[in-house]
Amino acid sequence: MLDIEVIDRPSAAAAALEPVRSQLLSELREPASAATLATRLGLKRQKINYHLHALEEHGLVQVADTRKWGGLTERLMVASATSYVVSTSALGPVGADPNRTPDRLSASYLIALGARLVREIGTLQRAATDAGKRLATLAIDTEIRFRSAADRASFTRELTEAITTLAARYHDETAPQGRSHRLVVTAHPSPANPQGKDVQCQ
Repeated sequence: MLDIEVIDRPSAAAAALEPVRSQLLSELREPASAATLATRLGLKRQKINYHLHALEEHGLVQVADTRKWGGLTERLMVASATSYVVSTSALGPVGADPNRTPDRLSASYLIALGARLVREIGTLQRAATDAGKRLATLAIDTEIRFRSAADRASFTRELTEAITTLAARYHDETAPQGRSHRLVVTAHPSPANPQGKDVQCQ
């Protein structure tokens, strides 16, 4: 089971977003039978089986084990991942793309960058998993409380200069065995402060 699976097919996204099926994916972080799920959710077993078959068709659940009950074979199903993210690939041509957002200081551009990150990493992760390899990535996540807008501007300038210097030092366009990596640095106001109050935008 993956920690996170990126869904990039429209039909799979539609299946995962259907309310009952979404609940089933949540319940199937641990293997369970249709009968067990029917009891938990208060639904008929036939309806549970219908939704499980739909999820199985899209590779979102799979058989974890089977057990015999008299002349019947009961299947224990499990989700393909602990959680899911829908890629903009599932939206086709209307999916967010930073190349279509000219204002690089806008929230729209930042959202489009995030969408591209999900799309590209999802594709790379799938290829690495199929090859039995680990995908090499780097993520830095921290929070800074600026005293003023002036401090925020100074930080932005210094960070830009530092990244530009490092990129110039390590980038080698002529390296025959080199591999390009994408570096994305973003900053945005935290959605809420520790007291749970909304942060004011400025």
